[in-house]
Amino acid sequence: MSTTGIQAPVTIDITATLAARRASAATTRLRLTTRGRRVLLGLAATPLVAGIVASVLAGGSALASGEQAEPVVFETVTVLPGDTLWSIAAEAAPGVDPREVVEDIIRLNNLPSGMVQAGSEIAIPVEYAD
Repeated sequence: MSTTGIQAPVTIDITATLAARRASAATTRLRLTTRGRRVLLGLAATPLVAGIVASVLAGGSALASGEQAEPVVFETVTVLPGDTLWSIAAEAAPGVDPREVVEDIIRLNNLPSGMVQAGSEIAIPVEYAD
């Protein structure tokens, strides 16, 4: 004859396990001290400070030359309907290559392109003016 043993089922207390995990998670929570906040603030502000220092050091280079620039002398011309920089350059300096005159007019007036609007006044360098 054989004997069979009956064992009692194993019970796991899930609520106790979850409570233990929550307690361990609560104790390992990250806390920033005053010193830690200052360090993080310093790290965040470093790129800003570096940018300001770079702009201060690079921004004063134009003033450090000490050379006096010659004043630019020019005459103004009012653009009429249908005028282009090429036609204005050809009229202002008939004996000079219009490409050079157009380039000088663009540089003097700080124009973004070769387009001009009727009614606007543009400066012509005095060496090309009549």
